[in-house]
Amino acid sequence: MAKVAFVGLGVMGYPMAGHLAKAGHDVVVYNRTASKAEGWVTEHGGASAPTPAAAAAGREIVFMCVGNDDDVRSVTYGDDGILAGIASGAILIDHTTDSGDLAREVAEAAVAEGVGFLDAPVSGGQAGAENGVLTVMVGGDDATFAIAWPIMDAFSRAVTLMGPVGSGQLTKMVNQICIAGVLQGLAEAFNFATKAGLDGELVKDVISKGAAGSWQMENRASTMVRDEFEFGFAVNWMRKDLKIALEEAGRNGARLPMTALVDQFYAQVQARDGGRWDTSSLIHLLAHD
Repeated sequence: MAKVAFVGLGVMGYPMAGHLAKAGHDVVVYNRTASKAEGWVTEHGGASAPTPAAAAAGREIVFMCVGNDDDVRSVTYGDDGILAGIASGAILIDHTTDSGDLAREVAEAAVAEGVGFLDAPVSGGQAGAENGVLTVMVGGDDATFAIAWPIMDAFSRAVTLMGPVGSGQLTKMVNQICIAGVLQGLAEAFNFATKAGLDGELVKDVISKGAAGSWQMENRASTMVRDEFEFGFAVNWMRKDLKIALEEAGRNGARLPMTALVDQFYAQVQARDGGRWDTSSLIHLLAHD
């Protein structure tokens, strides 16, 4: 069992840290809203810390899962940041979905302090975090990964080293590009089914067993046709992720015409006050034009 810290107790981090505690690890948590950290300790045990630096002190592995690049920098650097408290020889793991450039930046800063670093974004959403079945895409070196993956296994069903630092974030970009395309396809398909007078639930039950089947269809098609979007992965966060992918494509020369188009569709959802809606809300643009 390891001495670990978890920085960031949002919809993903809260249950992820909980699974670490359930696995028997000694967990210290930090959250910007202290009451949430105190609530986590009441539920899971362990301890809370007043700053990221204090949380990292004496820990073998420090996990963080926050919002974006700026949030990562805010909890990593400075007198109260993780790198001010973490010991040489420890490992810092970033589960935030952020840019490949930031992963390399933080890795360089960590190595300068004698700290190992892994960028390790996750897929599976809130349900995957709560059920401990996330897919973790990791960038880093073999030795650091070998130490860390058994600990990450507490909240995961698959933990895979994709390559050097930054590779985890690049793989997450691929993941989000795929999801954007699938959801737009589902939006068009099930709006078509409704307009054609078909039973959407029956259509889903039939075609999900064939080549059209996907996780998104199994878990989102029914709610899409019912106009239910007050749950799941928010459009605001998806646009953040797609922006990262589009910027990376601008550097590496990959063409992402579909991704750019769907990103603009999500901007239209935001304009309908749907920024907190689930990403499946693309169908709202078609059903309520």
